[in-house]
Amino acid sequence: MSSQVFPVSKKVHTTRCKAQGVATYEDTQLIILDTPGLTSPFKAKRHRLEEAMLMDPWDSMEHADLVLVLVDVSDHWTRNSLSREVLQCLSQFPQIPSVLVLNKVDLLKKKFILLELVTELTEGIVNGKNLQVKSLFNRDSSSSAKSLQEISRASPPENRAPGSRCPQETAPAPEGSQLDINSDVRAFEPGVVTEELQELKCCGPRDIKNRKGWPGFQEIFMLAALHGEEVDTLKQYLLTQAKPGPWEFHSSVLTSQSPQEICNNIIREKILEYLPLEVPYGVTQVTEMWEEGPSGELLIMQNLVVPRKSHMTMLIGRGGSVISRIAQEAGQDLMNVFLCEVRLKLKVEMKT
Repeated sequence: MSSQVFPVSKKVHTTRCKAQGVATYEDTQLIILDTPGLTSPFKAKRHRLEEAMLMDPWDSMEHADLVLVLVDVSDHWTRNSLSREVLQCLSQFPQIPSVLVLNKVDLLKKKFILLELVTELTEGIVNGKNLQVKSLFNRDSSSSAKSLQEISRASPPENRAPGSRCPQETAPAPEGSQLDINSDVRAFEPGVVTEELQELKCCGPRDIKNRKGWPGFQEIFMLAALHGEEVDTLKQYLLTQAKPGPWEFHSSVLTSQSPQEICNNIIREKILEYLPLEVPYGVTQVTEMWEEGPSGELLIMQNLVVPRKSHMTMLIGRGGSVISRIAQEAGQDLMNVFLCEVRLKLKVEMKT
């Protein structure tokens, strides 16, 4: 995306409802379906989440042509397995092609961990072929992860024998590692569901609980999105997956969200960033003014309503430092998005 249209923060449940981002490159248009993170009814009730946060991810799957499963490899608590909710979602829609995206690879000092993660998260199968790692990187290696991209590459169709789905030659293993791909395993093609994936669709909660990965990924991408490393590789892949058809949006459109929704998301992103623990989740945003000024500037006034006096104190900060910082940074982001002067005023109130 050429502009910030979705909220981003380190805290969970940053995205509250589904939204569409639109990226148009020459004659191709990509529509990114941004959804709340998959969660369970128990967690939704425990954290008092809106029903949309529970249902939107599943609704989006009904309209998706491709699913990207994003894993933060810098989080050693969650990186070694896919969540039960993600596995359940993938197993319910095995006919939809999916790819694994490993992000923040630049934060890993020991790059051999990436090969171990790939083996676990794919159950040793990528694009319908078995991957067997005979020797990993030197355990002290800190070489770039970019060469590891090749582990997910299948041989092109022209290398296949007549009447066979299996490539006769395999992609070369990256330098520093050795990968065997069994050629007698059927290659996964978009729209063709293997018997193994059909069996996964019938998995019950207990079966999902015992799984760590998904063997139906077509590709693996390793990138450092914050620094733009390998992002273009992923973008080019997405462009090749686009289907012929009329565009859904004009080429100048960046998102399906209204300007007010973009504004709310940007302000909430800052609230999530600067308030601790559960405090930001109790903040209610109420827009009091949204109008154009005499010189074409956008005038916005929003009330931030909190349930407790202690939350109000934290949101305001000493001498108004926190709320001033939120207003300043959010205002700058709004100017970058709307490409006009924005005057943002935030007030903090306690719920009556």
